[in-house]
Order: sequence, then structure tokens, then C-alpha cells
Amino acid sequence: MTSTMGRRSIWVALLVISLLFSLRPQRVSSTLPLQSLNQDSKDSATESAPKQDWNDAREVHCSRERSRAAWKIIEEYLMPFVDKKKHKISTECRLHPDNDMFRDQEQHKTHLDFNDWKCGYCRKRFYEEKYLDQHFDNRHYDLLNVSRNKCMADLCGALHCDHVMDSVSQKKSKCNPAATARNKHMCEALADSCFPINQGVASHLHEFFLRQFCDAHTCSGKPKPFSRGRQVRTSWSYVVISVLTILIVLFFYVFVYLYKRGMRTRPQVLKRLSESGRKKKPS
Repeated sequence: MTSTMGRRSIWVALLVISLLFSLRPQRVSSTLPLQSLNQDSKDSATESAPKQDWNDAREVHCSRERSRAAWKIIEEYLMPFVDKKKHKISTECRLHPDNDMFRDQEQHKTHLDFNDWKCGYCRKRFYEEKYLDQHFDNRHYDLLNVSRNKCMADLCGALHCDHVMDSVSQKKSKCNPAATARNKHMCEALADSCFPINQGVASHLHEFFLRQFCDAHTCSGKPKPFSRGRQVRTSWSYVVISVLTILIVLFFYVFVYLYKRGMRTRPQVLKRLSESGRKKKPS
């Protein structure tokens, strides 16, 4: 009886020991899911940040395309005349570059080729500009200046963006007197705030701005927008490339001219050498 009890106790002890050993890997493995869960939660937290940025970016109701059109108009139809007068626009003026939330991103675009655009922040390349714009919205949204009055597209009504972006639809659409009056009022307010009448050179630019932009806000169709013309500012890189191109073409034509001249004189020289050689032969 005691032997059977001893055997049972031994079996029970072995069973308990086996259970203890079987529980140890379970405890180790049970910590792994917790660590991976914590890691997953951290990863999900880091991944949620861009999504949150994207949601914030969608809340910014400012058209990048129309802002780009407005800035193009300012660069071509206003700033060359302002620079000619050696006048500096105040940062309080809505037309100042600092008041464009997309300005820094636009300056970090590089158009390498017809279908080759590069991001100046991370050097990624894209086939079209619209994909680069989407990249800015998704990856570099934190670089936008989303403070108040930074949307250049809000000035499109005063600056005639539709005339530049889609002239065909602009011609077909009927003139709305109420909208035209609002755009003219906005245009005149820009002239008053950016070019005060009582500040010397600014007064001349005030008059210029009215003629260039504001007078065209009428349903009569006359005068046309940008009646004072346009001036595209030439960059130094463009000047250097143009000069180098001219020099290369010039050297090419000089080389061709000298080559053809050498080909014409060569037969005469050979003829003279052959004639002189014949004279020296003994008779």
C-alpha cells in the first residue's frame, strides 16, 4: 500500500514539475504579444500623424492651382513695374509673397524636363506637377503657412485669374453685375492698401494698378484686363544660357567657314607642289 502511495506521489510530483516547465514558455510567449502590441500601437500612432495632417490639409480651403495663377499674374503683370519704380511692397499688403501659404513649397519645385518634376525637400521625382502637389499635401503639409489671409486664391476675383486659366469659358460665360462690382471693390481695396496715394512713388503705382486690373471689372467688355501690358522678369540663368548658346553657334559657323576655306585652298596647294616637282625632274 505504501509502495503504491509512493508511486502515486512520484507521478504527481512529476506531473506538477512538467506543468511548471510547460507554463514557463507560455509566460515568455505571453510577453511577446504585449511587446508587439505596444510596438503596433506605437506604429499606429506614428502612422496616424500623417493622416491627421491630411485631414487638417483638407480643412484648408485654398486652391493651390488658383493661388499659382494669382501669383503668376502678380509676377508678370505687376512686379516688373513695381521693381522698375524701385518700390518695396509692405508685408501688410495681400500681394506680398509672404502672404501666400504655398510660396515656400512652390519655390521648392524643380522642373527638370517635360515629364520630370523634383521635390526640393526630399528629392523625390514625379512625372507631372499635379502629383508633386499631392506629395506636398501628404508629406510636407507641416511647411504650409496656414495663418489668416494667406490664401492667394482669394484674390483671384480682383486679379482676373479666370482670364488667364481658361479664356475660352471666360468668353462664353455671361457677365454677372453683382460679382463684377464685388471684384472691382476688392481690386480698389488692394490698390489702396498696397499703394497708398500719399506716398510718392506708391501713388503712381496706385494709378497703374487701377488701370491694369480694376478698370476691366465691367460688363461692357472694355477695357480688357492687363491693359498696360506685361513684362516677364528675366533670370540670370536664362541670360547665361542664351549667351552660351549664341557663342556656341558662332564658333560652329566660324569652324565650318574655316573648314570650307581650307578645302578650297588645298587643291591649289597640291597643284603647285606637283608642278614644282615636275620641273625638278631631270630630262
